Amino acid sequence: MRCPTWTGLLCILATFAVLGATWFNYAESYLTLTYRSQADILVVEGWIGRQGVSAAAAEFSRGGYRYIVCTGSLTSGRWEDKPTSYAEMAAREMIRLGVPKANILVAGAETTERQRTFECAVAVWRTLQNAGIKPEGMNVFTLGPHARRSALVFTKVNWPFTKIGVIGWVPPGAGREAWWQSSDRSRELLEETVGYWYEVLLNSGRNSNSPTCR
Repeated sequence: MRCPTWTGLLCILATFAVLGATWFNYAESYLTLTYRSQADILVVEGWIGRQGVSAAAAEFSRGGYRYIVCTGSLTSGRWEDKPTSYAEMAAREMIRLGVPKANILVAGAETTERQRTFECAVAVWRTLQNAGIKPEGMNVFTLGPHARRSALVFTKVNWPFTKIGVIGWVPPGAGREAWWQSSDRSRELLEETVGYWYEVLLNSGRNSNSPTCR
């Protein structure tokens, strides 16, 4: 039979219901990943904001890193006369927080509309290559639910030469309520759910993960 029986259909629906309920309850903790590699490079995604960049500066100070690489695409330009680089804003904030300028690298990505995480990973790869730096390992500092996708993308770009770790930063007080009680967290979780599985299944629409093809 090409069509399932009623019993088979109920089993299929029950399976999807269980998977949906599991994702509903545990998706945020699954996507908010933290595991540190033995790294000498810390990458911070500048779009996470001033508070996140400050936490990344603290991670750099206590983590024994050689360099911190600030990356990010351009802002939308909807409020500014000219789009601003999140990477450059993060670098300026790092200097203000006391991180030595000699230890800061800026890896800005110009693409703002699509595949931004991939473009940032490529920008970091190129910046390190141009500086003659061969990292032993790299930890990516980003916002919590974005962490698993960032780790996946950076691993694809740097495979098999560099060990990639990730630090999913969670703003203080963010876990005091369920994610569905916060409009910002609900939106972030929806976007990251779609973005993560799109990356897992379809490389976010890319034909190649190689940075040399850009």
